[in-house]
Amino acid sequence: MSVLQIGAGGVGGVVAHKLAMNAKTFGEITLASRTLDKCQEIAKSVHTKTGVTIQTRSVNADCVEDLVKLIEEVQPKVVINVALPYQDLSIMQACLQTKTHYLDTANYEHPDTAKFEYKEQWAFHKAYQEAGIFALLGSGFDPGVTNVFCAYAQKHYFDEIHSIDILDCNAGDHGYPFATNFNPEINLREVSSKGRYWKNGEWIETEPMEIMQVWDYPEIGKKDSYLLYHEELESLVKHIKGLKQIRFFMTFSQNYLNHMRCLENVGMLRIDEVQHNGNKIIPIQFLKTLLPDPASLAGRTIGKTNIGCYIQGIKEGKEKTIYIYNVCDHQECYQEVNAQAISYTTGVPAMIGAKLIVGGKWGGNGVFNMEELDPDAFMQELNAQGLPWKVLEL
Repeated sequence: MSVLQIGAGGVGGVVAHKLAMNAKTFGEITLASRTLDKCQEIAKSVHTKTGVTIQTRSVNADCVEDLVKLIEEVQPKVVINVALPYQDLSIMQACLQTKTHYLDTANYEHPDTAKFEYKEQWAFHKAYQEAGIFALLGSGFDPGVTNVFCAYAQKHYFDEIHSIDILDCNAGDHGYPFATNFNPEINLREVSSKGRYWKNGEWIETEPMEIMQVWDYPEIGKKDSYLLYHEELESLVKHIKGLKQIRFFMTFSQNYLNHMRCLENVGMLRIDEVQHNGNKIIPIQFLKTLLPDPASLAGRTIGKTNIGCYIQGIKEGKEKTIYIYNVCDHQECYQEVNAQAISYTTGVPAMIGAKLIVGGKWGGNGVFNMEELDPDAFMQELNAQGLPWKVLEL
């Protein structure tokens, strides 16, 4: 058994550490990225923390030919894609050509648009079926764990689920006037896009940050939470029976929103090319180089996250409401794997998904979202791997 991980950012560092902590399952671990130095830095940290040696390689994840060559050399049981979501399709194509199982944490996003949706990845389903390989989409936290929470609730708590609110609260403080907790380009594109939610069989579009609700988060308290569109809504609408409404909310401070609006007003969130001193630049990519690297926030971020699903439905003819969630402490994550909680909550589920694939507990022929698999084994691993969950029956 061996596993190939592509991507060496903040989430990639967590995945590599957790793979090493479960080395008996994975055997040889190879970490690849365009920048070899980042891989080697993570490998050094992994060896210091766990005593496990992982292999490092350089690869251009935009180039299918380079990816195929690397996969054929490593011969992994599964490829874990924690590179940029722009690279999902090239990595999926390389896995198809080499008949290798595939896993990612975020759906494909075209670099020239602000759209993120599953249709390009779902289009691989027939080809993966015919090749006899398994693709697991969105094995992060949201998407990922939130999808599994919904599947677990559907299996154990409800006969029918009528409404779901996915809640993502980060109450961490890194001390900077403005910074993003994951890739700035992806984060700011996501937040500045129009909102969308599903109700009574149709999608309803909203202006960015138009809808705000105050939610009271266990262990954190009341926080302003804003409606966004998030990719797990698209798949959950397909797979949760009886669903009438689903929304996604994320917390933002007024300080964050003020900075973001100022940047948007002066054109720094543009994703098209502009001329600057005779050179073509993309403003949001230039902004990314100016902001703090999310990986550098780990040692200085304090506080907790609370991410979960507020679910209402019917059980044995009676109305029922639960909140199923995880609370994660930024500094506890840093002590374990040198990362803050945003990276930790994404990286740990990626490792768990890979563990279930390698161990034969999850699989199939084709392309699958998380809620299509039996949730029980994943939920057990969450408790064992550092992301314990709770259920409040309200």
